Amino acid sequence: MINFKQEELIENFVSYVRERFPEAEFIGVSESPEDPESLWIRVTAPEDEDRESALIEYSADKSMDILLDYGYHMLVMPTRN
Repeated sequence: MINFKQEELIENFVSYVRERFPEAEFIGVSESPEDPESLWIRVTAPEDEDRESALIEYSADKSMDILLDYGYHMLVMPTRN
């Protein structure tokens, strides 16, 4: 179950990613299969593998900030159609 603060953080996280990677469309949020406390923010993956790697690297800093500031573990998961 996602609470109000998590929803707000997810919206901000997706906006942050889309500023630099506008092709990354939001797909949805799911719990990690390994840890139900972790959330996967699924977005469409860029066609270029280098750009996909850059997206993952770029989002990692924001993910760490959210974890340290709010205690929520969220990861961006680029997904192919």
